[in-house]
Amino acid sequence: MAEEEVKNTETTEEIMEEVVETTEPEKFAKSGKKSKKHIEEVKAEEERQARKVERAAVEAAEKPKGATPVTRPKIERRGKKYQEAAKMIEKDKSYALKDAIELAIKSNPVKFDASVEIHARLGVDPRQADQNIRTTLVLPNGNGKTVRVAVFAPADVCKTAKAAGADIAEDEEFLKKLEKGTIDFDILISTPQYMPKLGKFARLLGPKGLMPNPKAGTVTMDVEKAVKEAKAGKVEYRVDKQAIVHIGIGKVSFGTDKLMENASAFFDSLRSQKPASLKGSYVKSVFITTTMGPSIQVENSYN
Repeated sequence: MAEEEVKNTETTEEIMEEVVETTEPEKFAKSGKKSKKHIEEVKAEEERQARKVERAAVEAAEKPKGATPVTRPKIERRGKKYQEAAKMIEKDKSYALKDAIELAIKSNPVKFDASVEIHARLGVDPRQADQNIRTTLVLPNGNGKTVRVAVFAPADVCKTAKAAGADIAEDEEFLKKLEKGTIDFDILISTPQYMPKLGKFARLLGPKGLMPNPKAGTVTMDVEKAVKEAKAGKVEYRVDKQAIVHIGIGKVSFGTDKLMENASAFFDSLRSQKPASLKGSYVKSVFITTTMGPSIQVENSYN
């Protein structure tokens, strides 16, 4: 009996040790992947994904089965006028610049005076500071748009700006308009010393592309020159996140010769912006199009 009691006691002690081991709290790291917070987040995400899969399975089971919808070609989903205009353009053919401009004018499908645009895909990486192309140029024949120019500067500079053709040239009165959210201009020019006063309006002006910027030539001491250039057809272009530059070079009513002059000025400017660190081709492809019109591929000789 004594031996059996001893064995029972040992067995009981072993069971208690196992219980203590299993009930001992799990140790977590203070931070990182083994932290309690991270482990809980992972479990919650796994549960969320599992619920998502379950819902998708239920929806798939409940969805009535029918005929697979037929997707029409993209060209067939366009309007009749667009389809007629697209027939004038040979697919996969690259046209000389002059021929492309003439074809763009002929294939314009709208009744109003449409803009003629150039879209150039570059071989740059916009994330690199030295390859983030951004500059301005004055188109020889303008861009066909009526530009309203506003100047925010001291009173004496405002008088000069008014004489140069500025539509709005004010000091403190201009800030009162911005406080009310009034924006009745297309380009805003300011002097460097007045830029801090515009800081609180960055959320109003920034998203609309109206915040003055030295790179765009809208923060300058020579306000008179900036106003004259803006009125003469000064445009800004920059590469977007997909490494494409978009620019309007005029209106259909300009005719081939004027549009050619503007296009040549743009390509000369684009060549001058080629980064020294770039390896490989600079301009990968160029297309010309009109507002709501089909695109026309241009022969690429601009590297």
